[in-house]
Amino acid sequence: MVGTLDWKPAHAHPDLLASPVAAAIGRVPDAEVAGIDPELADTAAFCERYGVPLEASANCVIVAAKRSGEVSYAACMILATGRADVNGVVRRHLGARKASFAPMGEATSLTAMEYGGITPVGLPAGWPVLVDEAVAASPRVVIGSGLRRSKLLVPGKALTTLPDAQTLALAQ
Repeated sequence: MVGTLDWKPAHAHPDLLASPVAAAIGRVPDAEVAGIDPELADTAAFCERYGVPLEASANCVIVAAKRSGEVSYAACMILATGRADVNGVVRRHLGARKASFAPMGEATSLTAMEYGGITPVGLPAGWPVLVDEAVAASPRVVIGSGLRRSKLLVPGKALTTLPDAQTLALAQ
């Protein structure tokens, strides 16, 4: 187990998942879910309260990539101990002229997930999921559930099997 949480099979607890996550959780058969205090959903507070090491927690960052007036979106999975190189690796990989974090309103509206709980499981079709090599190599990693009131625990390698997922060296 990771931390002090009561992990349960995610597929058996759709009430702890955002709708798009519940619909896609079958793609991650070993996923577990645990309820948390939504006020502690942000990574540092969550890890401290529930005894989860930062290196066992990964963040999902939604990036807006712009080229020739067109905007496309991608998700970047990075360990809580690192930072995604959005203006370098991510921008070049997406073939964008400019890449930046998507505004909160756009990210939540487009994903149908809560800010602070966005996860790569259940993202809109066609969105690239860029998984940092360190996340992919993690035996188990804590990620969002689409809601601020719960977290998922998944094998890092499982994230590389999601639709449109690619493993890259994203960390700065």
